[in-house]
Amino acid sequence: MRFLLALCCSLCAFIVSAQDFYLFIGTYTTGKSKGIYVYKFNSNTGDVEWVSNTDSSSNPSYLRITPDGKHLYAVNEVSRQQSGLVASYNFNAATGKLSFINKQSSGSENPCHISLTKDGKWLAVANYTGGSLATFPVNADGSLQPFSQHIIHEGKGFNAQRQEKAHVHSVFFSPDEKYLFSPDLGLDQVFIYQFDKQAKMPLKPATMPFIKSEPGTGPRHIDFSPNGKYMYVIEEMGGAVSAYVYNNGSPKFIQRIAAHPEAYKGQPGSADIHISPDGKFLYASNRSDENTIAIFSIDAANGKLALKSIQPTGGDHPRNFMIDPTGKFLLVANMKSNNIIFFKRDFTTGLLQQTGKSLEIPNPSCLQMLKK
Repeated sequence: MRFLLALCCSLCAFIVSAQDFYLFIGTYTTGKSKGIYVYKFNSNTGDVEWVSNTDSSSNPSYLRITPDGKHLYAVNEVSRQQSGLVASYNFNAATGKLSFINKQSSGSENPCHISLTKDGKWLAVANYTGGSLATFPVNADGSLQPFSQHIIHEGKGFNAQRQEKAHVHSVFFSPDEKYLFSPDLGLDQVFIYQFDKQAKMPLKPATMPFIKSEPGTGPRHIDFSPNGKYMYVIEEMGGAVSAYVYNNGSPKFIQRIAAHPEAYKGQPGSADIHISPDGKFLYASNRSDENTIAIFSIDAANGKLALKSIQPTGGDHPRNFMIDPTGKFLLVANMKSNNIIFFKRDFTTGLLQQTGKSLEIPNPSCLQMLKK
C-alpha cells in the first residue's frame, strides 16, 4: 500500500513538473529592452516567472531553440557593413541562463527569421532588406560556422513602394526536411529549394522552384499541418491566408481566404500564422489598425479554412504569437504596446479568452518555448 501511495505521489509530481516550460522572448533593443528574456511558464495555470535575460544583444528579433534545449540562435536584425548577424548561445537548463558562444555574418542586411533542422546541424536565415537567404553549418558545441551558401533573390513586385526589390521574409523547412520554403514579400513568390544536409552547399531549386501569390499581396510566413498534408501561407500586404495540399515539395493551391472581417476596408498588415497542436484550428495575426487574431477552423477532409472569429489582441502591433505545446494557451507579443497578452484556448471551438495575465516587455517580437 505504501509503495502504491509513493508511486502515485511520484506520478503526480511528474505530471505537475511536466507542465513547466521555459519561455524565450526576442525583442527589438531600440528602447529599454535588454535583448533576450527567459521566463518559466506553467501551462496548468498560465503563470510566468522571470528567470534571466541577456544584456548586450542587438535586435534579437527572432529566436530558435534546439530540440535538445542546449543551444539558442538569434538574428541580430541590423545592418553593419551591409550585413546583419546571427548569434549562438548555450542554454543552461538548470539555471535558465544563456551564455554567448559566437556570431556570424548573415550574408546581407536585416536578418529577420531563422529555421533549424531537427538534429540542430543546419541553420537557415532570411535577410529581409538584403533580399537573400543563407545556410549555416552548426558545430557540435553549438557554435556557428560562416555561411556555406548565400542566395540572393532578384526582381521587384507589383507595389512600387513596398516591393521595389526582393524582401525575403522567412525560411521554413518542410516537415521531412527535404525542402526549404522561403516567402519573398517583395516578389510575391514562395521559393522552394531542395535541401541536402550532406552537401556543403545544401540548397538547389526544386522541381517546382516557386509558387506565386497574387500581385501586391506580399507572402510572409508559413505553417504546415501536424500531419504534413497541408501548407498555409499568410500574406502581409494582402491580409489573406492561402491553403495548399502539400506533397513532396509540390504544393497544390486549394483556397485563399481573408484574415479580417468582410467589411474591413483598411490596409492589411498580417504577420504570423500558427496551427493548433491538434490540427483543428489555424490562427493568424493582423497588425496595422486591426490588432487582432483571426481564428479559422480546418476541414480535416480537404484542408480548407473557415473563419470562425476575430479576437482583439489587447495591444498594438501583434508581430508574433505562439500556442504553447499543450495547446491550452495562446500568447501574443504586441510589439508597439510593449506587452505579451495570455489567452486561454477552447479545445472544442478554437476560440480565445483573455486570462487577465500579461507581461510587460519592451518591444517583444518573438516567442519560443522549451519543455523544462
